[in-house]
Amino acid sequence: MKKQRSAKSVRAKEMRCGWLFLAPASILIFIMSFYPMIRALITSFQKGSSANLQFANPLYFNYARMIKDKIFIKSVGNTFLYLFIEVPVMLIFAILLAQILNNKDIKFRGFFRTCVFLPCATSLVSYSLIFKSLFATQGLINSLLMKMGIISENINWLGTEGTAKAVIIIALIWRWTGYNMVFYLAGLQNIDYEVYEAARIDGANGFQSFWYMTVPLLKPTIIMTFIMSINGTLQLFDESVNLTQGGPANSTITMSHYIYNNSFGQGVANFGYSSAMAFVVFIMVAILAYINLRVGDRRD
Repeated sequence: MKKQRSAKSVRAKEMRCGWLFLAPASILIFIMSFYPMIRALITSFQKGSSANLQFANPLYFNYARMIKDKIFIKSVGNTFLYLFIEVPVMLIFAILLAQILNNKDIKFRGFFRTCVFLPCATSLVSYSLIFKSLFATQGLINSLLMKMGIISENINWLGTEGTAKAVIIIALIWRWTGYNMVFYLAGLQNIDYEVYEAARIDGANGFQSFWYMTVPLLKPTIIMTFIMSINGTLQLFDESVNLTQGGPANSTITMSHYIYNNSFGQGVANFGYSSAMAFVVFIMVAILAYINLRVGDRRD
């Protein structure tokens, strides 16, 4: 009995010690993350200026307003267009580059890996300004296309809806491909190289080894990068602000950019409506992440 009491006392002390270590981080997470989320949810049911917020009548006023807001609907369409094009292309490039640069026979692998990853280390504002200058009417891209005879006059890349969206997608792929490649490289390096040698002996070609061995073994990493990329794209902000300012005529604006405009960018601090839109984005991220996990989780 004494031994049992002593063991319970030790376990209780260990539990208290564990909670003592967890308490500072837990308190900070609650203060910095959960409390703002709860406060934003409450604010999403209010309307009025920042100094005079009052609960709306009806409470769902801000959410109903979104359905009639053409700019918000446009921002949702733009964001999902970027998502459906940029994320698959970026992740395919990332996994292919990781497969190539994981080859032990390639010389200067470290140099090439650094070159692919380097765009990710560039600041968001800097790389947006670089792309803005490259695709300017008198920029390098138009000059090269003119010299090659592909175009006869300069293209207003950032002033036309279709080309402005294309520039944003290209910029996203350029910046984030190397970031995702690092995850795939880490996953590939955990796969024993002898597995590929055995497949080669059995007669499998390069594509078969990649499709039937590499992709299934990288499945957890692929799911993780999909979820992170979806989360990042649904919160896309910098490219819309710094490349096109949401133009022309809000044709490239994203949801986060529109939320910012309603909160700070248009001189009217409409925090209630902005909070409601932010919660819609949160729900979208949660639903898409859940779908990815359910599709990717195929346990026997």
